[in-house]
Amino acid sequence: MVASDPAALPPIAGYHPSTLIDWPGRLAAIVFLPHCNLRCRFCHAGALLRDPDEVVPVEPMLAQMTAQEGWLDGVVICGGEPTLWPTLPDLCRRFQDAGLGVKLDTNGTRPDMLAALVDEGLLNAVAMDLKAPLDERYAAACGVEAVDTAAVRRSIDRLMGGEVPYEFRTTVVPTLHGEEEIRAMGRAIAGAEAWHLQRFEPEGALDPALRSVAPYPPAEMAALAEIGRQYVARCKVRGQAEEVGAPRG
Repeated sequence: MVASDPAALPPIAGYHPSTLIDWPGRLAAIVFLPHCNLRCRFCHAGALLRDPDEVVPVEPMLAQMTAQEGWLDGVVICGGEPTLWPTLPDLCRRFQDAGLGVKLDTNGTRPDMLAALVDEGLLNAVAMDLKAPLDERYAAACGVEAVDTAAVRRSIDRLMGGEVPYEFRTTVVPTLHGEEEIRAMGRAIAGAEAWHLQRFEPEGALDPALRSVAPYPPAEMAALAEIGRQYVARCKVRGQAEEVGAPRG
C-alpha cells in the first residue's frame, strides 16, 4: 500500500479538474484515492483497488485549482474508499485552506472517521453509498464475506443528524435490487433528505457475471424511485431528467 509514512497525505490516484455531476449544483474538481475495503460486484473502479501506477502530486494540483478561484466551488474526494486513509483530515484541511469546499463520497463503513471529519468541520457535503438492505444481502452486494452493517447504520444515523448536507446513493442492479430491496433500504433511511438511484451499467463491472445483466429500463427505474419517495423527501434517478413526484413539505 502506498504512502507508508503515517504522516503523509493520502496518495491521489487520479484527478479531474472539473465536474458538473459529482456535486449537484456546484462546479467541482474531483480526486480519486486508491484502495477499498469492499469488492462491490457492480463496481467500475477496479483500477483503484490497488496501488496506483502513478501518483498525482498535490502541490501542482492545488495550484491549478486555486488558479480557478471564482468559478471552481470545491473538491469531491472519492475512491476507492477515502476514509481508509488516516490522514484524510489533513487532505481536507489542505483543500479548505485553499478556499475550496470539500465533498466526501464514502461507503459508510468507517463511521468514526466520518464523525471526526464532521466534528472538525472539514466537510461541506457527503454522499454515502447504500449498497443493499442492512442484512446478509449487504455483504452479497459488496462482494465480501461480511460487512459490519452496524457501522453502516452508525454512518446513516450521523448523516441524518443534519450537521452537513448529504445524500444517499444506490446503484440499482436487477439481480440484486427489486421492489422489496428498495423498500427495505427505504425503511433504513426513512426521513432522509435525498436518495439518488443510479442505473447499473454492466460494461466493466467488477464481477464478470454481471457484465451480461441488462440494466433496468428508465420506466422501471422511475417506478423504483417512486417507491423510494415513500420513505425519503426526495428520490431521483441520476441521469434522468426529472424527479418522480414533488418534494414533500
